Parts: sequence; structure tokens; C-alpha cells
Amino acid sequence: MPTVLVTGAGGPAGASLGHQLAGRGFDGREVTTVGVDLTALEGTAFTRTAAVASAADPAYAPSMRAVIDEFRPDLVIPTVQDELAQVAVLADLLTSRGDAGATVVVAGARPSALAADKLLTMWALAEAGVPVPAHTVATDFTDTAEALAWAGGAVVVKPRVSRGGRGVTVVEKPEDLDWPSDDASWVVQGFVDGPEYAPQVYRSPETGRTTVVVLEKTALKEGRVGNAASAVRAKDGAVPDVAEVAAATVEALDLVGPVDMDMRRDTAGMPYVLEVNGRFGALSAHAPELLDHVLRDWLRPGP
Repeated sequence: MPTVLVTGAGGPAGASLGHQLAGRGFDGREVTTVGVDLTALEGTAFTRTAAVASAADPAYAPSMRAVIDEFRPDLVIPTVQDELAQVAVLADLLTSRGDAGATVVVAGARPSALAADKLLTMWALAEAGVPVPAHTVATDFTDTAEALAWAGGAVVVKPRVSRGGRGVTVVEKPEDLDWPSDDASWVVQGFVDGPEYAPQVYRSPETGRTTVVVLEKTALKEGRVGNAASAVRAKDGAVPDVAEVAAATVEALDLVGPVDMDMRRDTAGMPYVLEVNGRFGALSAHAPELLDHVLRDWLRPGP
């Protein structure tokens, strides 16, 4: 009976995976699930739950090692953006504590670090020729007016390391924001004000083959930015340019496994990559084949 451990079990991405895994079999065997979060949750779709420290806490690695010692999972699926760079480094150390042949669904240390920091993501994609908005770090400007002049219009200011719409601000007027001129933890992007997409991508660590499912965001929780309040799956081949840019993005960053990203079109119709999350996202249930691919490529067959 394979055991799958999912981090961030109480968040949108982790909770979605819990429901997708519930009652699922693999290789003729029932899957047991363990959901971990900052507290041991109740009323979830997971078989069992446990608590771990936050990714920013020095206790994170010891607490993750402890739950892996306890549950001996065959597969670990991290879903918390803040932990990915650390998990990528710890992967081998963690899986050595799990069941024989256990794996962690995460890309290598360099790709994970690039995707975890939104400024580094923009730099790497721009260098590779993938379309991204104008971007820089907040300390390049002394005030809000200077940033607006640089962009020739509205800008988006967001934490370089964050999840979803947390801390994201659309700035259209100098009085909209007390500019963080001495804080390099903020990235600035030119605001792309067009239809938004959430490509759900899987790139096989075995073959490098990339699968893209394009979701169209129909409403956002923060109005003009942030997580999708609702989304619909586009028909296969309906938005080929978005799918092509999504595939080019994961290849440029050398990500493998599940990838969730945000893209928007500008007024001319050009799709731009806004953010990349090297993990399952909150909308992965709209693309259930991603989980199928993960189980096929990362979970070893039974005896």
C-alpha cells in the first residue's frame, strides 16, 4: 500500500491534492495519504495528518525528517512555494528516511531556486527569450512616481517570495503606495491588463516530455490580481500560443514535475509569463492528468 505525503495540506493546492488522491488506487494498490501543515488538520480528505514547522523556521528540516521517519512515505509532494528551494536541497536526505526507493516531487536545486524567487524567474526567462513583463527590483526607484514613469503606466509590486496574491499591489497613481525604496525583497513588473491564464504543466523527469493544460481565469479573488476565484479549462489547441510559451517556460527553467503558472495577454494579444510555481497549484483538479503523470513517473511499482 503506497503512502503519499503532501505538504501544505490545508492550503488550496494541498487540499485539492488530498481530494484527488482520496480513494485512488495505483498499480492495483490503495493509496494512503498523509497531509502535513503547520498544525495537524481535522476534517480533511487525507488518511492521516501531522504538523511540521514553517519553511522559514529553522525547525522545518528536522520536523520534515521527523514526519518522514514516522510515516515512511513512498512519495512526498511539496505544495508550499516557500519550501521548494529548501526541499530541493534536502530531497535526498529526506527520501533516505522514507520507504526504500522513496522520491520527492521537486525539480533540482537550481531550477527550484529560480522559480521560488519571482525576480530570478523574470531574469532567467528574459535571458532565455521567453516573453515576460518589464521587471526590476523595488530599490531601483526612489518613489512611486519614478516607477510609474519607468513603466509608462501601472505597475505590480509583489514580494519576491510569496504565495498567490499575498502582498500583491497594482499601483496606478503615486499615492497608491508608500514606495519600498530601501527594500530589495520586492519585485516590480509592468502591469499587463489582459485576459489571464493559469497553464497547468507537467514535464517528465524521465523523458522531458511536456504536457500543458491551459486554464482561463474567469474571476480573481483580489479583483485584478491574485488567485483565481474561478477558472475554466480551454479546449485542447484553443490557445496554442499560451501553451507554447508555457512549455518554453518550464524548459528554460529546467523544471520537472508539476508546474503552475500565471500568464496574461497584453492589448496586442501577446502572452506574458507573470509567475511560475514549481509545484501543483490550487487549480490542478482541472487538469487531473498531472497527478496521473506524477504517480506514473515518481511512484515506484509494487512488488
